[in-house]
Amino acid sequence: MRFLFFFLSTAALAAPVDFVREVRPIFEKHCHECHGGKKQKSGLRLDVKAAALKGGDNHGPDIVPRNASQSPLMHFLTSNHEDEVMPPKGQISAREIETIARWINEGAVWPDGIDKARLEDRRDHWSFKPLRVTPGASTIDAFIDAKLAEKGLQRSPPADPLTWLRRVTLDLTGLPPTPEEVAEFSAAIREHRPDIHAATVDRLLASPRHGERWAQHWLDVVRYADTHGFEVNTERPNAWPYRDYVIRAFNKDTPYDQFIQEQITGDQIGPEADAATGFLVTASVLLPGQIGKDAPSIRLARQDAIDEIVVNIGQTFLGLSVGCARCHDHKFDPISARDYYAMQALVAGVEYADRPLRTHEASARRIQSAALRERIRQIERRLLDLTPRAQPGSREPRRTVVDARKANTERFGPIRVKRIRFTILATNSLEPCLDELEVFNTAGTNIALASAGAKFTTSGDKVQSGRHEPRFINDGRYGNSSSWMSSTLGRGWVELEFAREEEITHLIWSRDRHGRLEDRLATEYRIEAEGRILADSTDRVPFIAGADRGPEIFTTDLTPAEKLEAERLFAEMKTLQPRLSAAEADELVFAGKFRQPDEIHLLARGDPEQPGALVAPAVPSAIGSVSLQATSSDAARRKALAGWLASPQNPLTARVMVNRIWQGHFGTGLVATPSDFGRMGMQPTHPELLDWLAAEFIRSGWSMKHMHRLIVLSGTYRQMGFGLGQKHAAATAATVDSEARLLWRYPSRRMDAEVIHDTILAVSGALDLRMHGRGFDLFDKRGGLSGFKPVETFTPVNQRRLIYAHKVRREPEAVFGAFDCPDAGQSTALRRASTTPIQALNLFNSQFTIHHAETFATRVNKEAGPDPGKQIHRAYQHALGRDATSAELAEAIPVVLAHGLGVLCRALFNSNEFLFLP
Repeated sequence: MRFLFFFLSTAALAAPVDFVREVRPIFEKHCHECHGGKKQKSGLRLDVKAAALKGGDNHGPDIVPRNASQSPLMHFLTSNHEDEVMPPKGQISAREIETIARWINEGAVWPDGIDKARLEDRRDHWSFKPLRVTPGASTIDAFIDAKLAEKGLQRSPPADPLTWLRRVTLDLTGLPPTPEEVAEFSAAIREHRPDIHAATVDRLLASPRHGERWAQHWLDVVRYADTHGFEVNTERPNAWPYRDYVIRAFNKDTPYDQFIQEQITGDQIGPEADAATGFLVTASVLLPGQIGKDAPSIRLARQDAIDEIVVNIGQTFLGLSVGCARCHDHKFDPISARDYYAMQALVAGVEYADRPLRTHEASARRIQSAALRERIRQIERRLLDLTPRAQPGSREPRRTVVDARKANTERFGPIRVKRIRFTILATNSLEPCLDELEVFNTAGTNIALASAGAKFTTSGDKVQSGRHEPRFINDGRYGNSSSWMSSTLGRGWVELEFAREEEITHLIWSRDRHGRLEDRLATEYRIEAEGRILADSTDRVPFIAGADRGPEIFTTDLTPAEKLEAERLFAEMKTLQPRLSAAEADELVFAGKFRQPDEIHLLARGDPEQPGALVAPAVPSAIGSVSLQATSSDAARRKALAGWLASPQNPLTARVMVNRIWQGHFGTGLVATPSDFGRMGMQPTHPELLDWLAAEFIRSGWSMKHMHRLIVLSGTYRQMGFGLGQKHAAATAATVDSEARLLWRYPSRRMDAEVIHDTILAVSGALDLRMHGRGFDLFDKRGGLSGFKPVETFTPVNQRRLIYAHKVRREPEAVFGAFDCPDAGQSTALRRASTTPIQALNLFNSQFTIHHAETFATRVNKEAGPDPGKQIHRAYQHALGRDATSAELAEAIPVVLAHGLGVLCRALFNSNEFLFLP
């Protein structure tokens, strides 16, 4: 190690070190290349006082006045480690090191006002400043025309009325206008009704289809999905109430400031907003079984989970990449690491979890469920009395065959025991699997539950984290996704030891009580306790794959009256179970659980194992002044956060949302980076218009429908898209503004994947418009590692709008996933617009398209009759909102006659006119 002179023998007699004359030249010579104005490696800058004394990313401050030995800067100047020593090139002399050390020990005096460079004020950015409304201009068109005039351009002529009708209908509802709506609108145009455009917009905004369409834009941003993500990607079965909340909020025109507050604090507001906090937990998360059991793994997983909440809030409401400050101060925006952890503290009481849904309907269903469960318990107790007792060792079948799809009851005893063992001797295939073992005492209590203190031992385990683990054998949950699997083909055992000795009467076991899987079923087994065999498979009807499972219960030893009673009870049970499943299915919502907040510390490099100072909850200091005590409750923190986000004084909230609405109508926002309004985002093309819209948004009471009306009724929105009549003017405008960002024409674009899917269903007459509820299946399973097989049998259930599909994270929909449909792995603020061969192949050859083209042909044939010409016109009216031209008719008739109407319908589904917003 290089020798460091902190003081020479004559240091006490030397004059104080002069920073300008002695220290700054050393920094300029050796340090500024990597730590100056152009570059700041490791976040350290040594050419400006404020930055230098603050320090770098990993350790700050780097200069500790009056203590050179504790200053990280001196460590790097004197280290003998090649990877640490600074500067990495060029030798810094011992005398120069001594000068810097003396300067630090003397107090690191750095005079004010002598720096050659100035720090850029990162708060001096348009998006962090209050809204500025330009006097005079008061319409969208006025702002657009003024900007066009600067470039010598002007808006295009208005589109024809039917083009506008198709555009605005698809835009606001995600479905095309029906032939009847086209005819009614055309008649109004011929009658010169001055209110027809406004009346049409009001009708579309009042349609329940509007919320379904615009909720999809929001769900893209917040990355909503019905699975948890990561490698295991298990089902998140109770996420859908949040999706339904968003649809209802858009349909009701919930004021946007209220919409924000409900998504942060809906649990505190009331039943109608209870599911809204699903926003906080829309991101991927590792489940407890997928996290290492060691404390560091648990701390890291918790950090990642809270980080996702902060990231979601920052990008969704503020349009800022707040998460970049997790490891160090934000490189570009005025968000420090302390700001980031202060925001973490605001949501540090949120857990990713299901909780009871507190709507009025859910409360009524809970009362119904309780009554149904009690009646089922009564039936089960009576049926147990009628069930034959096990007779181990008997070779005479006296009990039913074992069934993988339901509970298998073993009646014996009563016998007093402390432990019981279930041994599997053979299966119908592969390693045995058990989703639950239940053991009941004379009081009817399941004493096998882990929550009751029971412990398990197994012969060996085949583990799939989060799906097959030994702890699932007595966790109280059913189904293959929560089951134990043996490590041995065809064999294995599980032993349960109870909290205390108990008198038991029967045992219930199952392979997959959800009834989805029938493999890995124990066909030969025995149950032992206290050195006795209590039950085995010898007295059951032998299992034969594919054979009829026989009666629900053996009635040989029952009296005629008991037999009739058993049959009646089984029939009643069959009606009660579906009713109970339906009632219980809607009782939970994946919308977060709330508890006492974690203590949040400033972490070095974002590492939970390097905690620093305790951080109190607060909003970023550059754009707000809300802060709370470190002892404040979770509810108080989230309420303060929601109030700040939804404040008219917040410079970002209204700007970000009106930009998202504008983007939904024009394909690109006034700010082309909708979730990044920071310094690395794009500048607005029309800053004055953006602020005017934001101010109008607030003035209107934060009405989203008001913004839609303003935009779609503007001349800018109603102008032509492609095919301009004035070709010379179009060519000139395209040279100046090829992407039409200044909106000299309407920027036509391909419809989103969901709109294509829904439109095909709509025009074919197959669309099921039932709203809300649990999502339908796109695949043969609702979560898991891989191997998702698309569902290709079409029923009313899976012919609903695509927003109601069960969305598997990171698994694109088989046909429409190719059309840039997000997979919810990340926030999608702006969808890509790709053109690939697979899109054409999917849309022409998929089973979905072929089936619905034939369904469309059947509908057209029924409505138009046998005449090919009338059929073609009707198909065009449904698909494109117009009659076929004479040329199209001449081309289509031979095709229909030779190949059938279905071929024409399939061709229409693949036409640009069908697929593009006009």
